[in-house]
Amino acid sequence: MPETQSLRVNGRTVSVAADAAAPLLTVLRNDLALNGPKYGCGLGECGACMVLIDGEPAYSCARAIESLTGKSVTTVEGLGDALQPLRQAFLDEQAGQCGYCLSGILIAAAALLARNPRPGRGEIAAALDRHLCRCGVHNRVIRAVQKAAMAGAQP
Repeated sequence: MPETQSLRVNGRTVSVAADAAAPLLTVLRNDLALNGPKYGCGLGECGACMVLIDGEPAYSCARAIESLTGKSVTTVEGLGDALQPLRQAFLDEQAGQCGYCLSGILIAAAALLARNPRPGRGEIAAALDRHLCRCGVHNRVIRAVQKAAMAGAQP
């Protein structure tokens, strides 16, 4: 039976009627109309559903909302102005094809740049390693993150 659950999402506290065991991804998309995180594998392996939980990348498909008490969730929609330099670099490098994986990749890139404003290629590749992109734009994505870092992108 659904109960009222309280979550902190994108800087504001929201209440939803959901089971405590409901996946965060389901609540974000179905109850809060935040469609940036995508359903990919449902197993926490592809990265399409990635969000930040207390500033750290996490798979939202494999995270029950009951585990988020006192935590802050940020989706790609909640990155705000910090997203702009990354977005521009991704456009400049044509780093997106279908775009399905991009919100998760942008989340991981933003977390990386917050930790390290000048990451090397290896650090970028390691930070994005958990993301599957079936379009094969990995090299463009890495170049885009490098370009955003050079432009001083910091969430």
